[in-house]
Amino acid sequence: MSAGAGTLGMDQAIWRPKANPWIIGVVVSLAAFMEVLDTSIANVALPHIAGNLAASNDQSTWVLTSYLVSNAIVLPISGWLVGLFGRKRFFITCIVIFTISSFLCGIAPSLGTLLIFRVLQGAGGGGLQPMAQAILADTFPPEKRGLAFALYGVTAVCAPAIGPTLGGWITDSYSWRWIFYINIPVGILALALVYSLVEDPPYMARLRAKGIPAFDYIGFSLLTVGIAALQIMLDKGQEDDWFGSHFITILAVTAAVCLISLVIWEWFHKQPIIDVRLFKNVNFAAASLMFFILGVILFGSTVIMPQFLQTLMGYTAETAGFVLSAGAVVILCTLPFVGRLTTRVPARNLIAFGWIALTVGMYVSTRRTDLQISFSAASWLRIIQAFPLAFLFVPITLAAYVGIPPEKNNAAAGIVNFMRNMGQSVGTSLVTTVVAQRSQFHQSVLAEHTGSPAFQNALNSLAQRLTQAGLSVHEAREQALARLYASLRAQAAAMSYIDLYLMLSIGAAVMFFLTFFLKKNSPGRGGAVAAH
Repeated sequence: MSAGAGTLGMDQAIWRPKANPWIIGVVVSLAAFMEVLDTSIANVALPHIAGNLAASNDQSTWVLTSYLVSNAIVLPISGWLVGLFGRKRFFITCIVIFTISSFLCGIAPSLGTLLIFRVLQGAGGGGLQPMAQAILADTFPPEKRGLAFALYGVTAVCAPAIGPTLGGWITDSYSWRWIFYINIPVGILALALVYSLVEDPPYMARLRAKGIPAFDYIGFSLLTVGIAALQIMLDKGQEDDWFGSHFITILAVTAAVCLISLVIWEWFHKQPIIDVRLFKNVNFAAASLMFFILGVILFGSTVIMPQFLQTLMGYTAETAGFVLSAGAVVILCTLPFVGRLTTRVPARNLIAFGWIALTVGMYVSTRRTDLQISFSAASWLRIIQAFPLAFLFVPITLAAYVGIPPEKNNAAAGIVNFMRNMGQSVGTSLVTTVVAQRSQFHQSVLAEHTGSPAFQNALNSLAQRLTQAGLSVHEAREQALARLYASLRAQAAAMSYIDLYLMLSIGAAVMFFLTFFLKKNSPGRGGAVAAH
């Protein structure tokens, strides 16, 4: 290690903020919670937005896409932006932009203006998650980071579960505009507290004294075009039949070319806008991949359960949200316990337990998901799915910082949050695609049995009961066929959800084996890597 790096590390070991670290943790987590909540709260309001602004349902989905694109672009470059503005100033700027744009979204008179304000809101929100995480990493000593990240984990894990329920209630009770207005008082409070309490550590002042980093125009252009193409492809892929569409194919090629070129360009660039060389650290690379898969499973499972209950079981959005809330409560109770465990148990061991428990939870879901599932059974199933998430988010975050020097914390936080967010986009796209395609497959397989004696007996029996109820023979047979076909479609859809859970289970199992490539940290010595 160079003398400069050693000085940075020594300063960081000695420096502590003037305010209570836990108060700072609550404040920055509040700002991050506001942003994470906004990624999911608008989903259920889209039909209301479309109707109110005279737009089609397809057009209204751009309200989500525009936010996600700008959000995803800012996340990985947040480390560079910190070098430009300073972390506290950048964090405050993000809160101001997010709060003002939330108000503008609420008063938007047309879909076009709403999309412009959502892009602005996504850009402001993009810096909140990584900066909150980086501030926690610097504010707390390594041996207490697990507890701090547990506090932050509440925002990242619980907000996606709360968002749809809260959004549905606000939209039904008031107006879709209030899903944006509620950010205003939270944003103002967070702004005042961050301004009063948060400080930049000494090493950041020295890094900024070296000069403002040059802007990497080529890297930023490749990132912007690549992420925009990828996000639109994921959002519109199923709707346009994926690679059967010329438009989707062009987007896929554009995303692949731009993002691969971005990695190559940034790797050799002297002042990269994204520090991709962090991936030389095995722990960081493995943790980033785990965060991607965790994002897929977290958002995928969060979408699966309410969608299954609403489309096949007839639940309202609010009732389906209560099923999700059971899992959210379990995570809230488990995260502090996991935070304490990180001070005694190596992160790698907790991660291994989390992945194997998640594998079992998703596999159990394949055996318990059917069209007779009760509210209590669905709630317990969600608890089984959610419990392992607490054992993953905090330890994976800790593992990502093992071997990362303090001056790289901001860049590291931006990349791992970017990986998780992209996983969430892939997870949402995976759900819509698998449900649509596997439903068609299972429907065609089940339809092959309509000529069987059992099906014909069921058809005749139902038609006979309908005839006795007063229908003509022809009407009774037509209705019997329609009801059996509806039942067949429901069974096919239920089987597609089972396929989804199986895929998520396999993904978690693969990550379990990847866990053993992580370096084993020594909890008693903070985040240090144990000697081998």
